[in-house]
Amino acid sequence: MANSKQLAALCAVLALASSLQLASCARGHHSPSVSAHTPAVMTVNGFQKGEEGGGESACDGHFHSNGEKIVALSSGWLRLDGTRRCNRMVRVTAPGGRSVLAKVVDECDSSRGCDDNIVDSSAAVWKALGLDTRVGRVRVTWADA
Repeated sequence: MANSKQLAALCAVLALASSLQLASCARGHHSPSVSAHTPAVMTVNGFQKGEEGGGESACDGHFHSNGEKIVALSSGWLRLDGTRRCNRMVRVTAPGGRSVLAKVVDECDSSRGCDDNIVDSSAAVWKALGLDTRVGRVRVTWADA
């Protein structure tokens, strides 16, 4: 059986080979595989300049209106299998089955504290799903559209 140093080295190699964040691998976490009903935690994010979302979006270098149906995905999901989901549509489904299409415009950076299972979304996504943004976090599923 491999010792802890060998396992750490293997983890680093696998992280580099699969283009996943080394920090996520070192923590023993990675974004779950994407399926037709990928479980996630949806959070509220501000995509406009000066809001809690940070800087310009990772996908296009622009700020976006919170009135747009847009999301940021955890690092692993944004680049899963070497495929970037930037500017692609995803379907987010809330408890009860209501769903909405949203455009991926940003990354929720897992190397900077974002969990590996986050769909960080605009207020417009929450509104389309009939959810109250004051809740802050809700379990959802999502899939490529």
